[in-house]
Amino acid sequence: MTAACFPQRFGHLSGAVLFGALVLLALLGIRSAWAVGFEVREASTRLEQGVYRLNASIEYRFSNAALDALRNGVPLTVELQMEVRRRRPWVWDETVYTLAQRFRLEYHTLSRQYLVNTLNSGERRGFTTLGAALEFMGQVHDFPLLDQSLLPADGRYEGALQVRLDLEALPAPLRLFAYLSEDWRLSSEWFTWPL
Repeated sequence: MTAACFPQRFGHLSGAVLFGALVLLALLGIRSAWAVGFEVREASTRLEQGVYRLNASIEYRFSNAALDALRNGVPLTVELQMEVRRRRPWVWDETVYTLAQRFRLEYHTLSRQYLVNTLNSGERRGFTTLGAALEFMGQVHDFPLLDQSLLPADGRYEGALQVRLDLEALPAPLRLFAYLSEDWRLSSEWFTWPL
């Protein structure tokens, strides 16, 4: 093999290696896009007739263990934890108001429906697919978060939202296992915005 042939042969190999690396990166990107967990995509409030109303978009990606349990009759309870915090420059922010909205997700094998029960209001809705049920749970529209008159006018405030799977709501035999397994510790980071 001459020195002149060397760059041509390995130049082609470098292109193949580069292509393989790009495919691998794309697959890793797809994997991270489908990673397990909850994410608050966006959240904001608007003041309407003296009431702060929350709008939020949440993405739920349950683990295979949680989905298997759901399909085998174990209801899953998801809790939206909402806070209003007073911003303070020299010390930690003060939480001045907290509220939780809870959903129970169930699968009924006879009807082949996913049921979402809003535990705060008692509203119950059925869906033919899991995706539709999660879409319903993930869209918060005009939720009455807080009456403006409850906030002293002399402060700067922010809203905060976190979503988590409530392990305490699981059946007792499954609860201990869930506390020990990463597959069941599903929660989002806190998402904050100016109120």
